Amino acid sequence: MQNNCTVRRMTLSDLDAVVAIEEATFPTPWSKDSFRQELERNVAARYLVAEKDGAVIGYAGAWVILDESHITNIAIAESQRGNGYGRILTEALMQYLSNLGAAYATLEVRRSNIRAQNLYKSVGFIQLGVRKRYYEDNQEDAFIMVCDHMPEADPDFEEEETVTE
Repeated sequence: MQNNCTVRRMTLSDLDAVVAIEEATFPTPWSKDSFRQELERNVAARYLVAEKDGAVIGYAGAWVILDESHITNIAIAESQRGNGYGRILTEALMQYLSNLGAAYATLEVRRSNIRAQNLYKSVGFIQLGVRKRYYEDNQEDAFIMVCDHMPEADPDFEEEETVTE
């Protein structure tokens, strides 16, 4: 397992790489404009990228409202899958969400995506329910998963847009 990657906040300069991963991963991908709006206009949105050798190899995002967080998407470039980067990115996102005050995280995952389900279970998610015919491309069901035991928040964490005086 390789794990020589860094995780950092997503910036607008990452969008081309993120959209390329998105388009190669999902049947109904988000557009570049959708990601741009998430970064520029959605005050609840937080996105991270995993970077290896100066290149973006994955990304993850979530919305945080008070103590709730909802993971919107996680993807690793196909050429980098199976190397532990999905776990690194997911764990980093969960730590980040906890630092922002989230007491739990939710997400939806395709019924057929066993690999992702296993990753989520391994970091503490459990299946809570099913959204019937959730995915527009093929009407596949989504499992609703939740993790209510987030990592302990870093007491020294500060982020400019979340700090108030």
